[in-house]
Amino acid sequence: MTGAVFSRAAGRDLPVVAGGNGAELFDTAGRRYLDGAGGAIVVGIGHGSAEVADAIAAQARQVAYAHGTAFTSASLVEYAEALGPLLPVDDPYLYPVSGGSEAVETALKLARAYHLARGEDRSVVIGRTGAYHGNTRGALDVSGRAGLRAPYQPWLGSAVHTTSPYEYRCPFPESHPAGCGARHAEELERTISAHGPDTVAAFIAEPIAGAALGACVPPDDYWPAITAVCRKYGVLVIADEVMTGFGRTGRWFGCDHWGVRPDLLVAAKGAASGYWPLGLTVCSGEVHDTVQAGGFVHGYTYSHHVVGAAAGLAVLRILQRERLVEASAERGAQLAAELRAELGGHPSVGDIRGRGLLQAIELVAPPEAGTPGRALSGDLAPFPRSARVAERVVAAAKERGVLLYHSTGCADGTNGDLLVLGPPLVITPAQVSELARSCAAAIREVLDN
Repeated sequence: MTGAVFSRAAGRDLPVVAGGNGAELFDTAGRRYLDGAGGAIVVGIGHGSAEVADAIAAQARQVAYAHGTAFTSASLVEYAEALGPLLPVDDPYLYPVSGGSEAVETALKLARAYHLARGEDRSVVIGRTGAYHGNTRGALDVSGRAGLRAPYQPWLGSAVHTTSPYEYRCPFPESHPAGCGARHAEELERTISAHGPDTVAAFIAEPIAGAALGACVPPDDYWPAITAVCRKYGVLVIADEVMTGFGRTGRWFGCDHWGVRPDLLVAAKGAASGYWPLGLTVCSGEVHDTVQAGGFVHGYTYSHHVVGAAAGLAVLRILQRERLVEASAERGAQLAAELRAELGGHPSVGDIRGRGLLQAIELVAPPEAGTPGRALSGDLAPFPRSARVAERVVAAAKERGVLLYHSTGCADGTNGDLLVLGPPLVITPAQVSELARSCAAAIREVLDN
């Protein structure tokens, strides 16, 4: 038998991609697709950038690989210097890796190393229910997405979890919406106290929840209250910006919406916009200096990659020159408004939410006949997982030439259907309208029959 690809879409025949330009992809049959999800909310600067391809090729011609323990490089230094002023981290130091999961693993180890260097044996990391931080063991352990954890549960268990600011299904209905941030902070403090403040190393969370909970934006009092609790107990704050970074939410980083200054930040996806597998762990100067004094037992073969840095720098320059962060805010507001205009009265659209060009639609089972709907204003029951609603809508949209991203399990770990939209930041106003119309048409096709 000859070699074969282990497909990520078992049982489905996939088209063969042939090319891309801006917010569009094309297959070998000549069919055009509007990329409404940027792949997996990855592509920011758009497909087909010759400028980034040329930067990658130029660096590879000069030198393609040099191990990070033997050399630094001009591309690494230049990238760190260009990105540093944009990062919401004090005196930032970059540890480049190959993707988001590696970045999270590196941040978790840095948190542990930081406390050890200070003479404190802290090992507990607190994540949030419903969260997703990656598929390597450590990243999966701090994630709170039950369906992804279940097959590997015997290998997990060192992390603990607290509540998530999932406003559509708020865990504190008696205090919703005012006061939710304080309630979440109380739960975090209770969790820290239950496990012993001298054992908790870090708290990790996405500033705005990504695919797992569908672009959930926390209440404005959430992050100030959470960071105050972490500072009180010497717990490091890790901001997972893998999906929200590099302009996706209409600011450079999701933290910027609330002025959060984390001790560690992880990024990937939009950092190289899909042109190179690039992830970043960023730590504050204090964390860096403390860890360096004690030593950091960690490393990857492809960390500090010279070509990856060249790709990241080229993408960063395009984001800045083309003002794509501002474009994300503008096109995101348009997308949210048009989705609401198309779907605001649909009985199976429970919520439309997000920030910038990270938007999500939560689909819910409609109320029984004769019962007034509560679309966009209440927490209706999810469809049963067996109905595969999200997958069917994504398939219907693809038939219409529009690519969407989906997620499941948001409501209770098993049930709950989400459509996530995160097109390239170069998407045009006309393409935003096409995306909203096609998404709405696919929902109606699946749920109105």
